[in-house]
Amino acid sequence: MANRLLRLDRSRLVLLCIFLGMLRGFRARQIRYSVPEETENGYFVGNISKDLGLEPRELAQRGVRIVSRGKTQLFAVDPRSGSLITAGRIDREELCETVSSCFLNMEILVEDTLKIYGVEVEIRDINDNAPSFQEEEVEIKVSEHATPGARFALPNARDPDVGVNSLQSYQLSSNSYFSLQVRDRTDGAKNPELVLEESLDREKEAAHLLLLTALDAGDPIRKGAIPIRVVVLDVNDHIPMFTQSVYRVSVPENLSSGTRVLVVNATDPDEGINGEVMYSFRNMESKVSEIFQLDSQTGEVLVRGSLDFEKYRFYEMEIQGQDGGGLFTTATMLITVVDVNDNAPEITITSSINSIMENSPPGTVIALLNVQDQDSGENGQVSCFIPNHLPFKLEKTYGNYYKLKTSRVLDRELVQSYNITLTATDQGSPPLSTETHIWLNVADDNDNPPVFPHSSYSAYIPENNPRGASIFSVTALDPDSKENALVTYSLMDGTVQGVPLSSYISINSNTGVLYALQSFDYEQFRDLQLRVIAHDSGDPPLSSNVSLSLFLLDHNDNAPEILYPALPTDGSTGVELAPRSAEPGYLVTKVVAVDRDSGQNAWLSYHLLKSSEPGLFTVGLHTGEVRTARALLDRDALKQSLVVAVQDHGQPPLSATVTLTVAVADSIPEILADLSSLESPANSETSDLTLYLVVAVAAVSCVFLAFIIVLLALRLRRWHKSRLLQASGGGLIGAPASHFVGVDGVRTFLQTYSHEVSLTADSRKSHLIFPQPNYADTLISQESCEKSQPLLIAEDSAIVLGKCDPTSNQQAPPNTDWRFSQAQRPGTSGSQNGDDTGTWPNNQFDTEMLQAMILASASEAADGSSTLGGGAGTMGLSARYGPQFTLQHVPDYRQNVYIPGSNATLTNAAGKRDGKAPAGGNGNKKKSGKKEKK
Repeated sequence: MANRLLRLDRSRLVLLCIFLGMLRGFRARQIRYSVPEETENGYFVGNISKDLGLEPRELAQRGVRIVSRGKTQLFAVDPRSGSLITAGRIDREELCETVSSCFLNMEILVEDTLKIYGVEVEIRDINDNAPSFQEEEVEIKVSEHATPGARFALPNARDPDVGVNSLQSYQLSSNSYFSLQVRDRTDGAKNPELVLEESLDREKEAAHLLLLTALDAGDPIRKGAIPIRVVVLDVNDHIPMFTQSVYRVSVPENLSSGTRVLVVNATDPDEGINGEVMYSFRNMESKVSEIFQLDSQTGEVLVRGSLDFEKYRFYEMEIQGQDGGGLFTTATMLITVVDVNDNAPEITITSSINSIMENSPPGTVIALLNVQDQDSGENGQVSCFIPNHLPFKLEKTYGNYYKLKTSRVLDRELVQSYNITLTATDQGSPPLSTETHIWLNVADDNDNPPVFPHSSYSAYIPENNPRGASIFSVTALDPDSKENALVTYSLMDGTVQGVPLSSYISINSNTGVLYALQSFDYEQFRDLQLRVIAHDSGDPPLSSNVSLSLFLLDHNDNAPEILYPALPTDGSTGVELAPRSAEPGYLVTKVVAVDRDSGQNAWLSYHLLKSSEPGLFTVGLHTGEVRTARALLDRDALKQSLVVAVQDHGQPPLSATVTLTVAVADSIPEILADLSSLESPANSETSDLTLYLVVAVAAVSCVFLAFIIVLLALRLRRWHKSRLLQASGGGLIGAPASHFVGVDGVRTFLQTYSHEVSLTADSRKSHLIFPQPNYADTLISQESCEKSQPLLIAEDSAIVLGKCDPTSNQQAPPNTDWRFSQAQRPGTSGSQNGDDTGTWPNNQFDTEMLQAMILASASEAADGSSTLGGGAGTMGLSARYGPQFTLQHVPDYRQNVYIPGSNATLTNAAGKRDGKAPAGGNGNKKKSGKKEKK
């Protein structure tokens, strides 16, 4: 047990040592000086630089200054000498009126380290005030029957100095009736009293004049005097008596004016005027008289002014009760002022900044502030805080000083400025609080790159645009501010078809608007791919980029180009042959045209503008096929002239025209006979011309007959091989009908003989081309044949891969409403695009593919690689269109052409797309001449 007590004593001793060490450290930071009052400005108080451990020149560099709390600045720091000097008049009595020891406390702030040092300056009193009386003259009435030893109170003198400089003694002028006695009060004051030494006789001397002098003990001694007149009265043998010798009361400091504090009461047994007691204050200072008021009749003490616990906490006053005979008595009134929480805390911003970088680390000091409350006790205990949601914190330092710091990294893009509310609350009941605000701006740091609203952009530009036209605009947003948010734009380097991109497109570096430096041609290229870079102007600069796709829109700037019939190069005019036995719907010829544009601008329609025999011929609106509209009559002229116009569907539409010459006859000799009958033998030169023409026709007919025989032999040989293949199980019998594509729009045209005669009136050299058979592979689309009967073998031992309908070999006219089945829709072989209405295809790619396939067939015909019975997938137009249809008339237009009214699309890739091998080159043989004449 003893050991345990010993350990407890040791632990207490250790704690006591720690506490004393902390107290010593605290006191070590307190600097004390002493200065007398009433010194001149610049009076040396103390060497502050030495006490702070600094050199005098460091005071200004480190921002050493006295922290002011709104009071008059009495001291200053001399930056040259490093001394603390007086900055104004110091009056100890004004600063410390109610206390004997006067100490002034101030704080010295070192700005760069934000350290606070407490300084205590003692104000020493000097004898600068003489004792003084409040009254100018005192009159005392004494009854002539007053007995010796009676005491009469005299007025007190007041000296605001302290110590020996304050009031020390009183002196009374010499006389034979009165003496002076001084009585010390509990608060240290001295009350002089006049003592009657001998009996008075009014009849001898009615009044006595005395002089009361008050003296201090200063150097030099100062004094003040007041005359006293003693009036001898008649007999009044009773003195008023108060009910209490001392009245005590406690009042709160927030009493309103006019409130009664207490009531004093004195009684006098005398009668008449000698028994009427009048009340008054004795020896009351001027400040106290402004606060309290005494009713002379009733004895009520009222509050006249406002009480302030922080200025005066205790009042001691003398109340005098005097009767009409001049006799009076006194009582003491003690008023204690009770503190009320009537002062809100005060917040003083000692040092602060108004801007902070957003990348500042946590713990950065923003402000140094001081909190004070003039109340006492719990009413003066203050706590300070800020809202919890702000990224700041308060840290208490020396005394009532707080540091405002950041608690985390700030982001200007989230919050650009803060209104920090500082709240100070005391512990009173009810508590009082004070708010003050600190505005803090967050300075920007370049921590955000420019951002485009979209990950990529697309723009559509019509071709043939004017140079310098604005084509698109991009905008990047940067959440930073000022130069960090100033965005400039540029284009990433690139090439288009080997040409730098900068020669086509430019961009405004400030606005992001793109301009076309050239007029674009849709037929040259279809789109441009580029990247736009956005840079800000920060340090270092940040950037981002975005892809931009510029698509050209086709404009109808190319008129249709007629490929067949082509203009002859030798000056002759081509002639098409139509037998007189042709039935209505007979295919006479076909106008073939292409358009370098695409889409709707490349959709072509054919119109018959002019005809020498109206109503005799018709032109397919979308196929360009020239057919007979009725049966030919004998009265119809041998030579028919047609003007066909080809028009696209652009806005506005463009067109081209071609003139066709059709010879109406059943055979070549008949043409010759008709021509000879039309010509008159005017001279011998015309007869010679006819003779030459007959010889030429005969020679050509012989060559043509030989060619027909060889062709038939080749066809029979191919047919024989196909029969052998069928017998071995590998022929066309087992092949599905979907491997063949029928082109209804050109079948009849490809199954006829073409007779081209160039005749010129009055010409010695006429041009005659003997008829040649025309064959083509005609394949039937898979979907159309699946809906009809299987493949048929035509008469005259010729293999005919025609329409699926075995009862009709005649080409059906195109459907007027242009509504096709799913297999008949425009597009590449087997394509399913297009809508159910059967209108022209909206897919630009399908149209281009169709045009490319028909042009490929025309190219084969021009270089002679395709015969009348050409390979699978070709159109077989070479023999039909003759030498005019050469490659020089077929530009490389990668566009599609399709022939409305057919059951499939012309393509040499149909079999591949369907995953099957294309059909063999078994072309259709021409019908017999007998059937031709029906």
